[in-house]
Amino acid sequence: MTTVSESPTDAGTGQRQMLLDPGMDLTLRPMRYPRFFDRFKDAIKNTWTVEEVDLHSDLADLAKLSPAEQHLVSRLVAFFATGDTIVANNLVLNLYQHVNSPEGRLYLSRQLFEEAVHVQFYLNLLDTYVPDERKRFEAFAAVENIPSIARKAEFCFKWIDSIFELRELRTRADRRAFLLNLICFAACIEGLFFYGAFAYVYFLRSRGVLHGLASGTNWVFRDESMHMAFAFDVVDTVRAEEPELFDAELEQQVRDMLAEAVECEVQFAADLLEQGVSGLPLADMREYLRHVADRRLAMLGIEPMYGAQNPFAFMELQDVQELSNFFERRVSAYQVGVTGSVSFDDDF
Repeated sequence: MTTVSESPTDAGTGQRQMLLDPGMDLTLRPMRYPRFFDRFKDAIKNTWTVEEVDLHSDLADLAKLSPAEQHLVSRLVAFFATGDTIVANNLVLNLYQHVNSPEGRLYLSRQLFEEAVHVQFYLNLLDTYVPDERKRFEAFAAVENIPSIARKAEFCFKWIDSIFELRELRTRADRRAFLLNLICFAACIEGLFFYGAFAYVYFLRSRGVLHGLASGTNWVFRDESMHMAFAFDVVDTVRAEEPELFDAELEQQVRDMLAEAVECEVQFAADLLEQGVSGLPLADMREYLRHVADRRLAMLGIEPMYGAQNPFAFMELQDVQELSNFFERRVSAYQVGVTGSVSFDDDF
């Protein structure tokens, strides 16, 4: 049974609790991890609703797309149909119970709300883009029926299952397993699978189509960036408290994990681009995915694997948001719409 701690000090030993120590710390004052509380407050500033995103303006564009581009969009929305639901399930089943920090759990509660908004956004996307009910059902069954999406789902479920039976992180092995799960969902799923999806959306916008989809993606991109930032804050905190967990073996496991995620995403790219989308060659998409993987390794203090460069000019500087100062200001975009620029080479 979960124990409740009313102070940051373990009553039995007198020692200060660490972030992954079992229990349910309820003490917000004095605050042990104020950075987590700052993340929570920043997330509140980015509040948005699905009703703000007008997808109906995309309908005329969909009719003008080439068959290859229509196939790309079809596969993309099929992935969106369940992608954030998988992330939300891992948050509830695996992450929340083990981050023993009330301010950290505040952020995770907020993240769960954001995942729910993303699910609603993608539901609205499918209802708008795919008016045929049978085809919508097929999109939601993509994790079973489309091999490239099924492989990504299997990758996710493997890591969800890896710690599903863990109720407490008592041993070094337990804590390393938790870290691998956290890093997987931050770096591989939110930080690679979704960033790959964003690239297709912004490619289409660079061609002058599907601005409604890009507008909604702007908000999702902000949320996903903050989810990664929080997760890596947790990793850094554990590294400071328990540096012995971060050895060569863990580093190699992270590299292997990211390499497998890149393989999954390259297979997905081959599926999306199999009919030959003009201006978006598979080789460039593979290079971009490797570039993103290298960025995630750098965020973890691990040497890059690929030495890849960003091949997409449309991703170098997008009119998406002002991440450079997002965390230092209140987001006025909630009232007036998204403006500004972001470099996709930034740490986010």
